[in-house]
Amino acid sequence: MLSRFGLLLLASILPLSAQWENLKGGDTNLKAPAPRRADGKPDLTGIWIADPPKLRDVTSDLKPGELQMQEWAEAVYNQRKTGDLSADDPDANCLPQGVPKIDTTPLPFKIYQEPKVVVVLYEAFDQFRQFFLDGRGLPRDPNPQWFGYSIARWEGDTLVVESSGFNGKAWLDQVGHPSTEKLRVTERFRRRDFGHMDVISTIDDPGAYKKPWTFTQPLTLLPATELLELVCNENNKDIPHLKGRRPRPD
Repeated sequence: MLSRFGLLLLASILPLSAQWENLKGGDTNLKAPAPRRADGKPDLTGIWIADPPKLRDVTSDLKPGELQMQEWAEAVYNQRKTGDLSADDPDANCLPQGVPKIDTTPLPFKIYQEPKVVVVLYEAFDQFRQFFLDGRGLPRDPNPQWFGYSIARWEGDTLVVESSGFNGKAWLDQVGHPSTEKLRVTERFRRRDFGHMDVISTIDDPGAYKKPWTFTQPLTLLPATELLELVCNENNKDIPHLKGRRPRPD
């Protein structure tokens, strides 16, 4: 089995549509107007991929001063970014990537949009999320989860997703920006045209950062492919080759 890093690299360059026959869409005009549903809202349905993926460092486009970390969080980050704690990365242990990291990997995901719920199926580790549009609020005393709990609303043509109730275990990216249970993520999905969408994520985690900060992950539509199965823990050979504080088999 390829290492996790090798698998993610291959996923970004191999034509997944080769796995399926008679799929159409190769001549799709990705710059055509974005489709709309019967209720007039943009239709976000489709298979999307981060392009380019910001998995490595979601803060790479921030201006000086935009990222202000709590002292403990900066110390943890400085350890992680050296690679000496790479075995502690949840990804390396086949654990969920969390939010917003899951949307920045070079693996596709499929959005299903309905009036009262949006469901996202991720090829990465066969995971999923739900954005509820039925008017409910976020849980007041949630059982902490990797992906938290998400509610959504429309602001014009932008789907605004608010998520909280995280477990604080996720790294926000591969270089190790930390998160805590105080994390709250606001994502704004805006389909620019038929083949392009932006996800603008605001990270508000007073446990790790002194003020909220925002980054944008561009997405590109994949009109002629389908998701594949990805069972991360099937013959996972990463851990023995990564540095970290956890004991590893010889």
